[in-house]
Amino acid sequence: MTDRTHQGGRRGITAAAVPDLVARARDGDARSVGRLVSLVEDESPVLRDVMAALTPYAGRARIVGLTGAPGVGKSTSTNALVGELRRRDLRVAVLAVDPSSPFSGGALLGDRIRMSDHVLDPGVFIRSMAARGHLGGLSWAAPQALRVLDAAGYDVVLVETVGVGQSEVEVAGLADSTVVLLAPGMGDGIQAAKAGILEIGDVYVVNKADREGADKVRRDLRSMLRLAERAEGAWKPPVLKTAASTGEGVAEVVDALEEHHAFLLESGELERRRVRRSREEIEAIALTALRTRWASVGSGDRLDELAAAVVAGESDPYTAADALLA
Repeated sequence: MTDRTHQGGRRGITAAAVPDLVARARDGDARSVGRLVSLVEDESPVLRDVMAALTPYAGRARIVGLTGAPGVGKSTSTNALVGELRRRDLRVAVLAVDPSSPFSGGALLGDRIRMSDHVLDPGVFIRSMAARGHLGGLSWAAPQALRVLDAAGYDVVLVETVGVGQSEVEVAGLADSTVVLLAPGMGDGIQAAKAGILEIGDVYVVNKADREGADKVRRDLRSMLRLAERAEGAWKPPVLKTAASTGEGVAEVVDALEEHHAFLLESGELERRRVRRSREEIEAIALTALRTRWASVGSGDRLDELAAAVVAGESDPYTAADALLA
């Protein structure tokens, strides 16, 4: 179901109330799951308690990222993937992340209305989140929201990026498996693939396969992937075709994701990816805490003084940074 928790439902949660809230989320109460995600968005004072309470239950969900340029059919593809995963009796959460704007949360949620097929399904949770309002951006907020959905018992969490450019790479960093979507009729499909996504995809999907040019995009993409340098024994990303609006080819995408997950487990790559992800999350939290500490002790004035000293040639940036940290 689509979560519509409003500001009024986010306030007044104390540390003592956290265990009950987590228990209700674990029991499948979508409102409680939504409130926990809202605590992440609000940078709540009880967030430490929330994360500690969730820790014993996290690490079970498969995180799948979906990315691609606007117009390739990400929302339609996400909707189709949710349907196929539900047919396989898996609980699914969707987190639509816009790393670029702190103001577009409402619009994002409106966009999820396209997924109305699943609004009343208790086995589906849908949430939109604009992450750039946080000091740590996507690397701070999104991993913690994912931990909420993971610990709440969802089998698969789909992370759909709404932004473009760097956000494609950032969202891939959150996922165990990344699906890169392309489509014919949008200029050169391979030009879209040159923005770093040839390195991040685990499964490539040419959507809108019923349109002219789909086969050419697929052939070109396969040719470019064959030229990419890969270590011996590395995963070879498949290039599939779908027509998400009709569901054609979607089952094959889910099959490919199953195969990739098995490969990650067998090769040890799953743990390596998750350790790297946790390392980045810890770093982002530490930096955010440091900035907050600076603000609380009036370091802004001190920073201005140090900056002026650097401009005047009385200090260098490294010495000034040491002084600020001290």
